Amino acid sequence: MSADITTAPGSGVLRVLSCNILAGASVKRYREYVTRSWGAVLPGKYKLGNLDSLARSIAEFDVVGLQEADAGSIRSGFLNQTRYLAETSGLPYWSHQPNRRLSNVSHTANGLISRNAPREVLDYPLPGRLGGRGVLLAHYGEGHDTLTVAVAHLSLGTQSRARQIDFMAELLQGHSNVVLMGDFNCPPDSPELRNLFARTTLAPPMNPAPTFPSWRPQRAIDHILVTAGITVERMWTLPAAFSDHLPLAAEIRVPVAAWRAAA
Repeated sequence: MSADITTAPGSGVLRVLSCNILAGASVKRYREYVTRSWGAVLPGKYKLGNLDSLARSIAEFDVVGLQEADAGSIRSGFLNQTRYLAETSGLPYWSHQPNRRLSNVSHTANGLISRNAPREVLDYPLPGRLGGRGVLLAHYGEGHDTLTVAVAHLSLGTQSRARQIDFMAELLQGHSNVVLMGDFNCPPDSPELRNLFARTTLAPPMNPAPTFPSWRPQRAIDHILVTAGITVERMWTLPAAFSDHLPLAAEIRVPVAAWRAAA
C-alpha cells in the first residue's frame, strides 16, 4: 500500500524492514505448530536455507529489525542468526538483544542489522508477568535530527503488553525522530496501542497490513510506527518465506542528517 506525499526538503528515503523469523523454522499451517514442533528445539539444514532466502531480501534494506532470532543454542545449531543474516546479506553492522534463554535449547533475541553503525545501542528488558521480552534502542546521528530506531517483541497477554507499551512510551518521550517496529501481538486499534499514540507523537498506520498468519494473513500485529517528523511513503509486506509472520517493509522519509547516518 502507498500514499501520495509531497517530498520534504532536506530529507532522504530510508528502507526499513521488520521480521519475526521464528528462529528460522517453517510453519505453513496451524497444524504444523504440532506436527513440526521439533523445529522449535532441533537444528536443521533447512533453517539455513530459510535464512539465506531472507538474507537476499534483507540486502535491499538500510535498517532491519528482527524478532525471535536465536542468539546461539541447540535449535539454531549454536548459530547467532542475527550475525549470520547480516554477514550473508552483506550489511556490515549488527547487534542483538538476547532476552529469553531456556538452558542450551533456545536463546531468543531481538536483532538489529543496518547499513551504517548507529552512534549507540541500548537494550532494555520489558516488564511483564513472565519476563523474557525486551526493546532494543539504536541512535543514528546526533543532535535534533538524531534517528531513534526501536525493535520490540511484546507479550501475548493483554496486561503484560499494556505495561510494556507504557514503558516504551516513557522511554521514547523526548525523541523527535522515532521508528518503532516489531511484533506487537495486537492490532493498531487495540487499547494498548491507542494509549501509545496518545502519549507519544507516534501515529497509527493509515492502512495496516495483515501479517499473521503468513499463509493466510488476517491480523495486523506487526508494525512499523513513526513519529510526526517522519513520513511513510510506502508500506508493504514481503512474500511468505518460512516464518508464521510476513516481513513488513516500509520506505520512510527522514531528515537528511539522519538518512546519511543510517543509509
